[in-house]
Amino acid sequence: PRNRARCLPGHDHPLSFPQKHPAMLTTPEHTVELRGAAVSWAPKEKSSKKNVLNLKTRDGSEFLIQHDSEPIVATWQKAIADSISKLSTDFPIHDENGNVGDFGAKERLGNNKDEDKKNPASGPVASSLGSESDTSKVRNRLRKLLQKRPPLQFLRERGYIKDQVFGCFLQTLCEREHGTVPGFVQQCIQTVEHRGLDIDGLYRISGNLATIQKLRYKVDHDEHLDLDDGRWEDVHVITGALKLFFRELPEPLFPFSYFDKFITAIKIFDQVKRSKCIRDLVCSLPETNRDTMKVLFQHLCRVIDYKEQNRMSVQSVAIVFGPTLLRPETEEVNMAMHMVFQNQIVEHVLNQYSYIFPDS
Repeated sequence: PRNRARCLPGHDHPLSFPQKHPAMLTTPEHTVELRGAAVSWAPKEKSSKKNVLNLKTRDGSEFLIQHDSEPIVATWQKAIADSISKLSTDFPIHDENGNVGDFGAKERLGNNKDEDKKNPASGPVASSLGSESDTSKVRNRLRKLLQKRPPLQFLRERGYIKDQVFGCFLQTLCEREHGTVPGFVQQCIQTVEHRGLDIDGLYRISGNLATIQKLRYKVDHDEHLDLDDGRWEDVHVITGALKLFFRELPEPLFPFSYFDKFITAIKIFDQVKRSKCIRDLVCSLPETNRDTMKVLFQHLCRVIDYKEQNRMSVQSVAIVFGPTLLRPETEEVNMAMHMVFQNQIVEHVLNQYSYIFPDS
């Protein structure tokens, strides 16, 4: 068809190929008899394009029907196959000798003629049987492909695939990057500080979610990330992506095994003992967690230094990052109370940063 194909209702259910727009059409330019016809996906030798249907009529004529949209072509295929099936049921085809013919089974989906000769089928089930045959072939090909697939490590070494950054364990990510602080975290912090720590609502105002997700996809699928690209000019997109990174860590920056320990420590009434206990807990963290925490909290302290301009006080930053950096492994009934403690722990580390990280 030059423009499109549509099925016209009628007794014979012909397939019409109009030359003009349907609204301007008075008579079909060409019709195809669907009784006894067969529809299948066109093999590559007949068309190099994608989403091509091969319609073969009772008299041996063949038509190729194509559209760029796979769902649309699938809808066409179903409509044509249903029409063929209905016609074969309601109006059996008779050959010259008066015998009932079975033209719908001459070519099923998959175009396996030898198989059709061994297993003849009637028109009503030709399409469904063809679909099952086509599905079986796809499964066999996928099975062979999976059996031949190279090892994952080989693909990584050759650079064919890149492991994700978001949703990766902190320890695994740092080992892969041969460091103790993720490169994406450092890059985000440098960008935010370069563009200005005095921006109103820094880390409190949410950036455009769609743009943040685009940035996330870029980080996960591209070796090179340029945060100075115009697409990421909004600093709230950068801060939103950084928060999303920590939120999606399988295990938070404060590990699950330390959650109750930090909660117990923040409840200590004596301020000196409380500070020492929290410092000892931070020092006992895995190296990647401790170093990443050190870099992040140093940055957040710089953000707080500009609280008169950005309106981000210690309490505001703690509210934003508390539930993100510190959470229990399982949801509990007293989550509201835990949230208070989570914020207090982050606030304490911010206030006592020089004491907890004296070498900064």
